[in-house]
Amino acid sequence: MTKNSPLALLPLGLFLALFIGSGLYYQAAGVDFAFYQISAPVAILPAIVLALILQKGQLNARIETFIAGVGDHTIITMALIYLLAGAFASVAKAVGGVDATVNFGLSIIPPSMVLPGLFVITAFIATSMGTSMGTIAAIAPIAVGVAEATDLPLLLTVGTVVGGAMFGDNLSIISDTTIAATRTQGCEMRDKFRLNFKIALPAALLTLVWLFIQGSSAQVEAPGEYELLRVMPYLAVLVLALSGLNVMLVLLVGILLAGGVGLFATEGYNVAQWSTDIYAGYTGMQEIMILSLLIGGLGALMKSQGGLVWLAGMIDKLSRQSSDPKKHRRSGEFSISAAVALTNVCTANNTVAIIISGGLAKDIAERYGVDPRRSASLMDIFSCVVQGMLPYGAQVLLAGSIAKLSPLLIIGSIHYCWVLAAVALLSIMIGRPQPKAHANA
Repeated sequence: MTKNSPLALLPLGLFLALFIGSGLYYQAAGVDFAFYQISAPVAILPAIVLALILQKGQLNARIETFIAGVGDHTIITMALIYLLAGAFASVAKAVGGVDATVNFGLSIIPPSMVLPGLFVITAFIATSMGTSMGTIAAIAPIAVGVAEATDLPLLLTVGTVVGGAMFGDNLSIISDTTIAATRTQGCEMRDKFRLNFKIALPAALLTLVWLFIQGSSAQVEAPGEYELLRVMPYLAVLVLALSGLNVMLVLLVGILLAGGVGLFATEGYNVAQWSTDIYAGYTGMQEIMILSLLIGGLGALMKSQGGLVWLAGMIDKLSRQSSDPKKHRRSGEFSISAAVALTNVCTANNTVAIIISGGLAKDIAERYGVDPRRSASLMDIFSCVVQGMLPYGAQVLLAGSIAKLSPLLIIGSIHYCWVLAAVALLSIMIGRPQPKAHANA
């Protein structure tokens, strides 16, 4: 049996040092595209080698553990979403869908409300779909078009979309994070939603005010002409997403509809060009797909070496320092939040982080008198906060690939996640809101 050890987390530190450190180094040296000089899928290779060296047992067994992580169901699902999202964005842009949708939106939304409107639409879709990935895949291309049609910074428009997507991921009752949080803590989804909403709503309102201030002076040229037919693929994707259809089917339908618009309404567009555009979309997602697969394998190695168990044990040990736990509910809430946040940093997957730390969080909640609804709410909030700030997390990587931006630059513009983190920490410090005292199954 592998002994739990902090050394198991060393590969993650090496990856971050190479990935972030190289970008900062080249930026200080004045090199253009500093964060692209050493790509993340390459920077992670030394970390994987180190993880394999640290792993005990036969080499073949170590490699099998790595491969099992690469082939994890969640990782493969994300990879497929990447491919379909890239294909849809590529085809929709090629047939004029993005430009038409942007011009249509700018014709009905006042310039000062573009950013708040983008956030609200994204948040609504993500809450309805229950997936931040599918929402970003659908809306990020529009955010890029909005930035091109206005004087708004591209980082700000893309960051607004990621923030809105994380709002929905956190609150949606069909989100996998919500399901995982409520199941591990033993409470009802509706109860967790009510408590969560009281924290998320103030954060969202503050974000909307900030976005309004940032975009109030936006200059929008007269919107160009548009054909509603070319907007149809995006409208169909949004309607189907809201209906609860699987995100991969939604994107596949979007690809078919966008291609149909190109074939029947765009002069010179043919099946061969459609195929080329689909493959171009695949190619654009190559980097993040490879990185996600490799992160899945690295995470599996660190988990099998006991790194995550060691981390959970340390948090549990610190949470036991109080001589009278029942009077220190705040310490318990901080410990629960820290457990899921740090686990998320190591796994780069908020759902997996909740599942892994759920047992520890439930134990801490029972010892400190933290209501299960409150515990589930905090777990979901801090997992989404961290996930929205990770430069190697799936959501930021997807947005960065669509917008052709470094994920390290995007995270500073995801204002909602930063505001939500501040509001949630304040909630813990003041001890509000707390659920009403009634029995929960």
